[in-house]
Amino acid sequence: MSKENTSQMSLLSTLIFSSRWLQVPLYLGLIVAQGVYVVLFVKELLHLVKGAVSLGEQEMMLIVLGLIDVVMISNLLMMVIVGGYETFVSRLRLQGHPDQPEWLSHVNASVLKVKLAMAIIGISSIHLLKTFIEAGSLGGLPHCASPEGMAATAALAAAAATGKVIAVCSTVTSLGVMWQTIIHTIFILSAIGIAWTDRLMDHSPRPGKSGNGQ
Repeated sequence: MSKENTSQMSLLSTLIFSSRWLQVPLYLGLIVAQGVYVVLFVKELLHLVKGAVSLGEQEMMLIVLGLIDVVMISNLLMMVIVGGYETFVSRLRLQGHPDQPEWLSHVNASVLKVKLAMAIIGISSIHLLKTFIEAGSLGGLPHCASPEGMAATAALAAAAATGKVIAVCSTVTSLGVMWQTIIHTIFILSAIGIAWTDRLMDHSPRPGKSGNGQ
């Protein structure tokens, strides 16, 4: 291969490798999304504090679960931002930093996939728990999309005037609970499949090594 061809290949390789920096705006956008979730958390927290006296136990529990949901999504964003940047863009060079996450020292694409899958399962679990709590009203309240439920929402105006929050309809259906449970189960099976595949790849023979260790 001539010197000119070698130079062209080197330039092409440099261009392709440098294209990884195009991902930087994506991670900056996720940082902005992180800030939006902070605003949402503060908004829900103020709602909880203001309704500490008037809200019932179930309403307060749902708000608290919503706060936990926001925190878990924020943790997922941090794993994607920090782990993704470290894996696909550039090293953060945090060795020796007192606040360096323990998992970041051995992060790679496979580890990041498993951690993201587990985070998604945790978020799905919170949503499923909220659905199970709201499912207590099944059969006792009309569905909000039904004519009875739409008529019942007129009582919200009177409730707002008195400063009390009452449940006049339910957004949960038996079919919705069933499908949410099925989807959550699929998430769990998918995470198990990802972890099992990575385990098989870790135990696969390395190139240049025979099965008898010679």
